[in-house]
Amino acid sequence: MQIIVDVPNNYLDVLHRAPEDFAQEAKLAMAAKLFEMKRLSSGMAASLIGMDRVTFLAQLHRFGVPMIDLTEDELAQDIENA
Repeated sequence: MQIIVDVPNNYLDVLHRAPEDFAQEAKLAMAAKLFEMKRLSSGMAASLIGMDRVTFLAQLHRFGVPMIDLTEDELAQDIENA
């Protein structure tokens, strides 16, 4: 499947971005949001945009998305199981 989004040229001018840079950032933002919503795993999100998992996880901070989003109980359970 392919998603096509029309972006007016003046948006790129305002953002001071080349079309390729804007497209990559938009894909990363989409993947980060899908990961944040727990719709995709980090590996699946990274694969979706052609990025390795470690690089994807390292970029999440740019979008305010935590790498690990566990409740206190989930974290305690993980520690107990370690």
